[in-house]
Amino acid sequence: MAFPEPKPRAPELPQKRLKTLNCGQGAVRAVRFNVDGNYCLTCGSDKTLKLWNPLRGMLLRTYSGHGYEVLDAAGSFDNSSLCSGGGDKAVVLWDVASGQVVRKFRGHAGKVNTVQFNEEATVILSGSIDSSIHCWDCRSRRPEPVQILDEARDGISSVKVLDHEVLAGSVDGRVRRYDLRMGQLFSDYVGSPITCTCFSRDGQCTLVSSLDSILRLLDKDTGELLGEYTGHKNQEYKLDCCLSERDTHVVSCSEDGKVFFWDLVEGTMVLALPVGHGVVQSLAYHPTEPCLLTAMGGSIHYWRVEAYEAEDPPA
Repeated sequence: MAFPEPKPRAPELPQKRLKTLNCGQGAVRAVRFNVDGNYCLTCGSDKTLKLWNPLRGMLLRTYSGHGYEVLDAAGSFDNSSLCSGGGDKAVVLWDVASGQVVRKFRGHAGKVNTVQFNEEATVILSGSIDSSIHCWDCRSRRPEPVQILDEARDGISSVKVLDHEVLAGSVDGRVRRYDLRMGQLFSDYVGSPITCTCFSRDGQCTLVSSLDSILRLLDKDTGELLGEYTGHKNQEYKLDCCLSERDTHVVSCSEDGKVFFWDLVEGTMVLALPVGHGVVQSLAYHPTEPCLLTAMGGSIHYWRVEAYEAEDPPA
């Protein structure tokens, strides 16, 4: 007689606040995990970028070189480089270990909202309020971008890269997916200004948040609407959204001081996590564990599941 397989454990959600870090860099515009989730980056309105060990609450390095507030940052696959973009219209490539500026790319006509490395960290993609995405070659000494994607009719709010595909959200209400290998462009009209886009972890779907306080899950290839998620507030600010580490839940910032979690399949809200009084400006989900970073005001918060016990750091 065969016994039935045990039901897989229900995914736990991070709702225990382990740490609050006062970043000391004005308002934190964005918080981002590095590739393995051991470190994080914070982008400040005081023109600095900071690298932290969030579990220990330890500041590792401060990167100074922007002329205005830093709006987004990303780490490379091997943790050796960082890229950042900001209100000074510049895209900066940093050496992690030395803290030095390696290259400064100029070419955007407005502030840079979003930056991403490609998988090999040979190219930086930057999305700007000037309605364009610029692709910068990190290894070349050429000052101009190797490619410009300028199909958007309004500012670019979000850029994500997966293999040979680029996903871009724009204030013009369209989400565009560029297949660079095939030289094709796919466009889906959402209708409200888009604040954030991302791929699901399995690469089959895209998640889109917009200023009508709705998150939409789309089939990546057909553009079919697979789900809608509501209950949060997003009417004024560029807020982050993402999927949990196993694609089980949709997660979003909100302008009412909470982070909302929905069951991906059912579409039901399962948790409204109170963060504080104000706008939850940015969030980042750990790549492999149920662990969350949130940014509000000048602080970031580090969240784990209730049962999580931090290991004592070695003496």
